[in-house]
Amino acid sequence: MINKRLIQFVSESRIYILKNVIYQWIALIANIIFMYVMTLITEKLYKHTATLQDFLMILGVGLCVLIIRILCSKRSVQMSYESSKEVKKKLRYHIYQKLLNLGTSYNENMKTSEIVQIAVEGVNQLETYFGSYLPQFFYAMLAPMTLFVVLCFVNVSSALILLVCVPLIPISIILVSKWAKKLLSKYWGQYTALGDTFLENLQGLTTLKIYQSDAYRQTVMNEEAEKFRKITMKVLTMQLNSITIMDIVAYGGAAIGMIVAITQYHYENVSLSGCLLIILLSAEFFIPMRLLGSFFHIAMNGMSASEKIFYLLDLPEEQKQETIVQNDYTIICEDISFSYDKKRKILNHVHVKFPTGSFVAIVGESGSGKSTFASLLIGQNKYDQGILKIGQQDLHTIDDASLMQYITYVSHHSYLFKGTVRENLLMGNNQATDDMLWNVLKQVKLADFLMAEDGLDTLLQEKASNLSGGQCQRLALARALLHDSPIYIFDEATSNIDIESENDIMQEIHRLAKTKTVILISHRLMNVKDADCIYVMDKGCLVEEGKHEELLQKNQVYANLWETQQILENYGKEDIR
Repeated sequence: MINKRLIQFVSESRIYILKNVIYQWIALIANIIFMYVMTLITEKLYKHTATLQDFLMILGVGLCVLIIRILCSKRSVQMSYESSKEVKKKLRYHIYQKLLNLGTSYNENMKTSEIVQIAVEGVNQLETYFGSYLPQFFYAMLAPMTLFVVLCFVNVSSALILLVCVPLIPISIILVSKWAKKLLSKYWGQYTALGDTFLENLQGLTTLKIYQSDAYRQTVMNEEAEKFRKITMKVLTMQLNSITIMDIVAYGGAAIGMIVAITQYHYENVSLSGCLLIILLSAEFFIPMRLLGSFFHIAMNGMSASEKIFYLLDLPEEQKQETIVQNDYTIICEDISFSYDKKRKILNHVHVKFPTGSFVAIVGESGSGKSTFASLLIGQNKYDQGILKIGQQDLHTIDDASLMQYITYVSHHSYLFKGTVRENLLMGNNQATDDMLWNVLKQVKLADFLMAEDGLDTLLQEKASNLSGGQCQRLALARALLHDSPIYIFDEATSNIDIESENDIMQEIHRLAKTKTVILISHRLMNVKDADCIYVMDKGCLVEEGKHEELLQKNQVYANLWETQQILENYGKEDIR
């Protein structure tokens, strides 16, 4: 079971595998020498001809062999570690680079949970394949041939019978491998399905509890877990049965070798020392192959994982240019349509234009396609049809790194990493000085709070859970301001935060709109009333566009939304008066 492509892909590991085999072979030679000396002394003891020098010799040889075996074993383990280290480093590096090249639309081909599993568990399985299986595979070929050559000088018949029995183990492995390959493919499929279900349930746990759907999702999760348990038990049963077969072949072959050696000694075709040497070394014929069989199942699991890894690495990448045309950041969308599953359109023939330096808003009810449209603008999803240009360049031709350099996206759940405030801000601009960091913090009115803490060295927990929602959004906005890109997209950036934070953030967004292209997506129409143009979405379609006053005069979708929100926001205020 040799995967040529995999070995060529991680060619750096070849030298470590070769050294590993050499060290094991040297240990075998040392062991043969010790066995040979011991059997000679044993024969002399039987014939009462042993001397003190013989005992000193076996003691000296035994000590030397022990030192050699310890050194070889240590170096063999070291080579195993080095080869597996190269595999993990190179595979994970290429997976990471592939994801960067695919961009944020990678999940159109593979689920995030599946990628995480192959990058972690899958690569770990291949670590065993390179670190243990491959060295053992080549050593299992070399060891029997070495023993055969040695024992031919003792008794050809016994050596030949032992050599003939050795291939029975790889034959049993080959017979099992066809069944194992299909079974392990199903195992990985169920494994990734379970991981996907678990991740989905975990991410939506709050929503499930709110809508009291956690019991149903628990039932689904239990069903997936039961499927995984059954396939796991089948894999374990297969492994146990194959190991039993290999044990029978290995120990049966060794027993046959011993019987033949004793028979040859009975007919005086071999000396006592030769007979003992054959008996002692007969097991060595089969132990390497037997050990190879124990690594076989892990290696098969690694092979199944490698298929998924290469599937990811072989995904086609769009050829993109490196930069956006300078000074022209007009965004033009013509006849844009998009759907996630090809069954239901989320966006349907949308035509919009965002001129350079404009302040544009996109509004609509939940599910109207606002955030989906924003995901198209940042390249997170790929539109099904239409034209989407920045300047004179099609979005499909723009490199993701360049796109992110010119477009800054701020959502209502912008991610803040565990670490210091400084580390999170420097992601927006890694060349920023402390003075620049404090300036943006003052702009978002977060400086006073941080000064009372540990300043820029204030520690954030995962997702900044030690800050309030408003503080998190202020910090995310500060990081976005440091990025200083010509285009800003704010997707519900003031959602679910206190009114004071919302007002401060909106004040900064309006200030930013004086010098940058700002696209504001908001459910709260009060925040967009000063926009140069408001686009109204309804069920994936663009139904209205214009300024606030113009849209109110039309008395259609926007006017109805405005009136409804005004009633809700003013509810109870008259009673207070």
